Amino acid sequence: MKETGAPTGARAIDVALLASVFVVAACGLLYELAAGALASYVLGDSVLQFSTIIGTYLFAMGVGSWLSRYFERQLPAHFLRIELLVALIGGALPATLFLANAYTPGAFRFLLYGMVLLVGTLVGLEIPLVMRILKRNVALKDLVSQVLTFDYLGALAVSLAFPLLLVPHLGLIRTGLLFGLMNAAVALWAVWLFRHELRRLRSHLVACVMVVIILLAGFAGAEHITSFAEDKFYQDRIVFTTATPYQRIVVTQGRYGHRLYLNGNLQFSESDEYRYHEALVHPAMSAHGGPRRVAVLGGGDGMAVREILKYPSVESVTLVELDPAMTRIFTDNPTLAHLNGNALRSPKVKIINTDAFGWLQQEGEEAPFDVIVVDFPDPTNFSIGKLYTNSFYALLDKRLAASGYAVVQTTSPLVARQSFWTVVQTIESVGLHTAPYHAHVPSFGEWGYVIASRRPWRLPETLPAGLRFLSPPSLPLMFDFPLDMARVPAEVNRLSNQALVHTYEREWGKH
Repeated sequence: MKETGAPTGARAIDVALLASVFVVAACGLLYELAAGALASYVLGDSVLQFSTIIGTYLFAMGVGSWLSRYFERQLPAHFLRIELLVALIGGALPATLFLANAYTPGAFRFLLYGMVLLVGTLVGLEIPLVMRILKRNVALKDLVSQVLTFDYLGALAVSLAFPLLLVPHLGLIRTGLLFGLMNAAVALWAVWLFRHELRRLRSHLVACVMVVIILLAGFAGAEHITSFAEDKFYQDRIVFTTATPYQRIVVTQGRYGHRLYLNGNLQFSESDEYRYHEALVHPAMSAHGGPRRVAVLGGGDGMAVREILKYPSVESVTLVELDPAMTRIFTDNPTLAHLNGNALRSPKVKIINTDAFGWLQQEGEEAPFDVIVVDFPDPTNFSIGKLYTNSFYALLDKRLAASGYAVVQTTSPLVARQSFWTVVQTIESVGLHTAPYHAHVPSFGEWGYVIASRRPWRLPETLPAGLRFLSPPSLPLMFDFPLDMARVPAEVNRLSNQALVHTYEREWGKH
């Protein structure tokens, strides 16, 4: 049945539907990206999660496209209903998964893939229905080219906006709800376009208005939803939270003081972080004797820098941290800056917000360094795992002075024994000497480190005054490994295999 009007009216409908294709494609990809981001936050290994989410979503779209053959009559009405379902389910996807992770973590994976399958199926229904509606007035060759052009343009727009604009400024929950509102707007537009064809115009209009109201209410209460979920997940009171293109940063305060979480993983606890950071910094710094130029890779919280500045010989500290939000909040937030003793405001400190791998590849005036402190998160995914490869350590070696030391935080030799020794084996594969050691940090358990150098490491005779954990008599004990943490055979972690990520997941998954 054709629209009863002049050809100009038909062309107007076609243009409006093509614009709807742009919005539909953008919304569909947004829900896919949001699901992948949440899966990587909660389940780790972003490459695996995005790969399986994309695969599941594309499969579901294929199912939806196949099912579209069974929609024969009242195509505008079916399109309208599908838009409203996508708006509700897709728009609520991030909020639903956040709450599920907090209250029913065991059901998170099932709910994640269930919602991805459902949204993907509905999105797969949308485009075929639009094409069949447009077929009334557009030749087939023009129809396919126009629909696919707008579909791909919509996908391009949201793929750029998602990491650069949407998540940093709105967060995942508000972003999902915003795009749900966009789907609902398409449904409202469809009610107007096909008002002469819809049999129950009033019912369709009421359904659209109700969905819009629900999504607007969710958008207005997004902060409450986030707080509700995170308060349950983190237990302690949340004092700071933000989402960046790289990670979700949460700081809590409770009986153990302040705690920092990145993507839900604990990074430090105020009650015992001094143990971790003293063990990380001082065995290498004190052994050098008079370090002048020091680099810190990672460690945007400034705690390692705080320990480094206890050495009067230090003239400059170059802090290389990927996420500018980390260094900003630990510089400007009075409470958080107090934890690192305002170390990031020291005139000796230079902050560079860039990828450490790329920074090491650059030939600059800052090499060589007397000490390099490598304080990255554990290798939970391939993007972090590359920072534990032989390629990375070969670059690190080039930036290290002939008499210098590098020290790498290296997960737990007790819980992840093979992962720990994989890092040692990988460092040795580029020709560096290693001195593995460990310390007990209550928040993490037994934790491991590795000193790497061109000359063998020697036990320092003195340490800076005022330390709370380390002392010269206790240092030798840290380099002794009991039987359950002793060295085991391990392969070299390379960019081409990222063996460490798989080993790490397997070992920590048992606990």
